[in-house]
Amino acid sequence: MSKIWIVDDDQSIRWVLDRALQKVNLYARFFERAEDLLSALATDKPDVLMTDIRMGGMSGLELLKKVKTKYPKIVVIVMTAFTDLDSTVTAFQDGAFDYLPKPFDINEAITLIQRACDHSAALSYEPPEEEQEVTPQPEFKRMMTQSHSKAMQEVFRAIGRLAPSKVTVLITGESGSGKELIARAVHEHGSRAHKPFVAINAAAIPKDLLEAELFGHERGAFTGATQLRKGRFEEANGGTLFLDEIGDMPLDLQTRLLRVLAEGSFYRIGGTQAVHVDVRIIAATHQPLETRVEQGVFREDLFHRLNVIRLRIPPLRERKDDIPQLCQYFLQMSAASLGVQAKLLTPEVVDVLKSFDYPGNVRQLENFCHWLTVMSPAAVITLDDLPHELLESLNSQVSTPSINVGSQEVLSTTLSLNHTAPVEQSAFSWTDGLREDVLRRLAANEEHVMDDLYKVFEKVVLEAALDECRGRKIEAATRLGIGRNTVTRKLKELGIS
Repeated sequence: MSKIWIVDDDQSIRWVLDRALQKVNLYARFFERAEDLLSALATDKPDVLMTDIRMGGMSGLELLKKVKTKYPKIVVIVMTAFTDLDSTVTAFQDGAFDYLPKPFDINEAITLIQRACDHSAALSYEPPEEEQEVTPQPEFKRMMTQSHSKAMQEVFRAIGRLAPSKVTVLITGESGSGKELIARAVHEHGSRAHKPFVAINAAAIPKDLLEAELFGHERGAFTGATQLRKGRFEEANGGTLFLDEIGDMPLDLQTRLLRVLAEGSFYRIGGTQAVHVDVRIIAATHQPLETRVEQGVFREDLFHRLNVIRLRIPPLRERKDDIPQLCQYFLQMSAASLGVQAKLLTPEVVDVLKSFDYPGNVRQLENFCHWLTVMSPAAVITLDDLPHELLESLNSQVSTPSINVGSQEVLSTTLSLNHTAPVEQSAFSWTDGLREDVLRRLAANEEHVMDDLYKVFEKVVLEAALDECRGRKIEAATRLGIGRNTVTRKLKELGIS
């Protein structure tokens, strides 16, 4: 059981927290002054420390700094009635797990303490030996090795066949689906792997500059051209040139690109001598090029030049089995970049992440993982740590339609069992039975009748809701009209697995 120490000079706060913690089978050691707690650290150490900020003598922020400097694994919660930006930022900068403003809801406070206990346990967790050292892999290698979806396996198979050749490749797929990663994989697995891989986004560079970026310019070709500059084609000579968002390339540049593909040479802007290059072209677009051709904004002959081998990258919503592995990778990389411990995901969080459709695809999932690394105070990420857009999306999936269906099923069952009785009669029978049970308990001189019956009521309702929702706690909370934290806390209190 986690050791919890609480320091607050307000006796009423200590009393309330003591009573509330005992109800959930947690027990704390209380201190009135920070100096007394520091003295106690000489002989024992807590897993979780909860401290007020403004106290007589040493402040909570001073205590926080001293504790985290000497005992960095102690999880510290800071609470105060005087909330301001400076103290909040200082608390987190000095290593606070979370910040609890007064007055607080006692249930929320207990939930936070429980999360802190879980976080403390996670800090002491030592992963299996093969997981202890995480070596960052190249992006393309992660994409290649951490996908088990059938759609991506087809892409990998195609890469294995075409990578050794010089054939032009057209990669299609939604924004953020990993088109550049696949382009790099084609390059790295081919005979040109030791040569340059040069990428340029046709949609990100203004039209007036794109030509110079691609083909370079001679000295004096235009105002400001004070020296010769090589373009991306020359930089990629012998290697691969990746033309991202090719569908947005202006028509006049499409004509120049077509000539390079046909002849293998071009002229720099302002140049008179042809520049010969040996470049493999990999193009990518999120737009349907056939439609662009019909609209007259993309050359048909260039389309056929590029569309030799086409690879379609499936969106993340079509390969959700890859999400757990991708999350693990992104969390490890994000933690390494910030110099912190990598976060762990509960199975419930993984289920929520897999339920989202990701309009931004792999890039959006990567952003979520980075957000969680920065914003989640706990080592183990729970549902409460997820961004609002994830939870809102899930709630919209399970709210009204589920309630309507469930209500209809319940109503149908009730009518089939007793088609002559109105719905109110079923409720009356239940309360009548409850009345008899209360009278029986009172007659037997039982104590704490109200508490016992209330626990029975809560257990029956929660178990029924979880059965109806197939164990999904978020949906059960929504259907019952209570908070997710309340469901989690009650399950622990009532011993429901």
